Amino acid sequence: MRYLLQLLTLVLSQTLTASSQSPPHNGTFTPFPYPWPVLYYNFTSQLQNHSMAYMDVSPSPTHSNDQTVVLLHGKNFCAATWEATARVLLSAGYRVVIPDQLGFCRSTKPYNYQFSLHQLALNTHDLLLHLGIDTAIVMGHSMGGMLGVRFALMYPATTARLVLANPIGLEDWKALGVPYTPIDVTYRQELASNFSNLKAYQQTTYYANTWRSAYDVWVQMLADVYAGPEGEAFSWNGARVTDMVFTQPVVYEFPLLTMPTLLLIGMKDTTAVGRAAAPMEIRSLLGRYDLLGKQAASVIPRAALVEFGDLGHAPQIQDPERFHEALMGWLG
Repeated sequence: MRYLLQLLTLVLSQTLTASSQSPPHNGTFTPFPYPWPVLYYNFTSQLQNHSMAYMDVSPSPTHSNDQTVVLLHGKNFCAATWEATARVLLSAGYRVVIPDQLGFCRSTKPYNYQFSLHQLALNTHDLLLHLGIDTAIVMGHSMGGMLGVRFALMYPATTARLVLANPIGLEDWKALGVPYTPIDVTYRQELASNFSNLKAYQQTTYYANTWRSAYDVWVQMLADVYAGPEGEAFSWNGARVTDMVFTQPVVYEFPLLTMPTLLLIGMKDTTAVGRAAAPMEIRSLLGRYDLLGKQAASVIPRAALVEFGDLGHAPQIQDPERFHEALMGWLG
């Protein structure tokens, strides 16, 4: 009984609070400069205090179209990666909100947190409520696309439209025969991350075996977090996020999406979580984005599909002009 009273007191004393002040603890390391001021949404979740970093950028009042776009980053990305897309949206009159999810980049990196797509969607939704935003266009890339699907399923009234740029989660890897990798194993793999192996992976998967020096900055951004003072926490969070996306498929719920949805798919993408552990005979069947985009568009009720035949996992970086032309054409 005494423990229950103490727990209740703790919860009551840590009621949900939010501010744009500095974060309450040092979960915000990244040497990478962000293009706009970074604010912090301070809140309590799972009996812990957290700070969710975000950028909130608005066009001039005379240029505003009174619409907001929320940009959700992927696992190997930070909010700053969306700079080019955010500038295009701003020029068209959109307010743009770009968070770093918990566990990433400038947000706190908790050691004891149950990562789920539902929880991250809830955190993002609460951020929007804090900012007074009741409807938004939700746009996600890679893991952020998978999170965007979960957000749209949980909060259809908030999601005016949904944009998915090479989202992961277009297939259920475990159902296809990929064996489960324990979090401890994934953690050791995360700890070994450095500029060299991150670049090698991204070159093969993200950029269709091509490379430009302009891509180096995004690899360095990620490598610096791994090598920094929060590298172990970042790796531990990354391992649990990988487990999250492997064990929490969204593909079976695509028919439940009710809002207009745009799929922007680089067809040379081969991203598939757990591919390295998969039996050789199924590896070539995984991450077939040349097929997955069409399959998703066929079951999402109000879907539009734009495919880029020569691009990989990050079309917004590999060919921003074509990517943004397709995006803005659909947004109208």
